[in-house]
Amino acid sequence: MSASGGTRAIIAALSANLAIAASKFVAFAFSGSSSMLAEGVHSLADSGNQALLLIGGKKAKQAADEEHPFGYGRERYVYAFLVSIVLFSVGGMFALYEGYEKIRHPHAVEHWYWPVGVLVFAVIAEGSSFRTAIKESNHSRGTLSWTEYIRRAKAPELPVVLLEDFGALIGLTLALAGVGIALATGDGIWDGIGTLCIGTLLICIALVLAAETKSLLIGEGAGPEPLARIRAAIVDGDTVTGVIHMRTLHLGPEELLVAAKISVRHEDTAAEIARAIDAAEERIRAAEPFARVIYLEPDIYSAAAAAAGPDPAQTPGGR
Repeated sequence: MSASGGTRAIIAALSANLAIAASKFVAFAFSGSSSMLAEGVHSLADSGNQALLLIGGKKAKQAADEEHPFGYGRERYVYAFLVSIVLFSVGGMFALYEGYEKIRHPHAVEHWYWPVGVLVFAVIAEGSSFRTAIKESNHSRGTLSWTEYIRRAKAPELPVVLLEDFGALIGLTLALAGVGIALATGDGIWDGIGTLCIGTLLICIALVLAAETKSLLIGEGAGPEPLARIRAAIVDGDTVTGVIHMRTLHLGPEELLVAAKISVRHEDTAAEIARAIDAAEERIRAAEPFARVIYLEPDIYSAAAAAAGPDPAQTPGGR
């Protein structure tokens, strides 16, 4: 996933949400609709979230130093996790509170044309932002379904924008339904029910985002396809005869650490092994450009040692 694609999607979403938030607050001021207030806070929270993603992307570009020798790539995961917290607290909890208050003290929606007009405008703007996010995501999604893409993506920006925009479109539909039924029945309680539905939706999306970004923060390895490419690139069939065991870890969305114990021939000299390791590192970087930090440890493979322990991957010399 390219960082530039994620940045384009974030800027498109930020521009749309700022305009939408302003229009929703104006509509709330004229109509008194709690759905409009909840949606306005939702759009304002989304704008703050996109600002957080941009800040995280900028901080992640800092060069490695002594305190952080592997760089700052995970800043993007930290700020994506903050997005889920903001969406849960500012967006979801506020909407639930506002909906509860509106159900307790319902009042009719005034000047109906304000909320309806703003909601239609918001659907168009959010739809345009969602279309941009889909277009940018398709460059890296490949054959994955959208659910698999959200779960497997190592760069958090596009999945966050996709979920936010998708949630916003559903929220706008709920707001339209709440306002519409309230107008048709003359009972403002439906506006409050619509607001409660928006709050529940935002909390669900926030929990999904939190779960996915938490996994990235803890540390995820490379996916099956990159692993297969790396494993195939290590072995040359001459000096490097196999991979005994291997570990990978994403230091950032576009930075992968590869650590492997490789089997070499017992009659090879130290100079030959050193040249083979250098060549293997070049092959790995050619096969998987995200492999930036590579550690290869030579060893002599022993079938007897591999079979000696209950966990062969942890057995010295084991496969």
